[in-house]
Amino acid sequence: MKTLEDICRIPVRFSDIDSMQRVWHGAFVAYMEDGRESFGRRWAGIGYADMQASGIYAPVYNLGIRYLAPLAMNDVAVVHTLYVYHPGARLDFTYKIYKENGGLLCVEADTTQLFIDAGGVLLTDKPAYFRKWQEKYLDMGDK
Repeated sequence: MKTLEDICRIPVRFSDIDSMQRVWHGAFVAYMEDGRESFGRRWAGIGYADMQASGIYAPVYNLGIRYLAPLAMNDVAVVHTLYVYHPGARLDFTYKIYKENGGLLCVEADTTQLFIDAGGVLLTDKPAYFRKWQEKYLDMGDK
């Protein structure tokens, strides 16, 4: 199966810094969101605009994160966002966030998103836009 990855750079903002002068742990969740946005622009068809246009959304259902090293003011976070195939109506990503200067791995994380309709009802079948996206980009083989 084809590997789909995006890499984006995020300069650390003053508003990301906590009282220890390090990036606050919750800011890394926003960096992952930035990574998914960048991924959706690169691999067109599952971006937030595509979801909004379809009236079917994919809120985060599960988030796992391991903090390995800090980032500080004037650092640049390099976010690697990798799509992970799972059968069914879900979007799964893994993330590695590095400090640009020196390439130090700071965070490893994963998310699972489930699809809901505009009324908030959980969908058990893949939305049409997601099926089309998988057909376009994934070499599914026997899957």
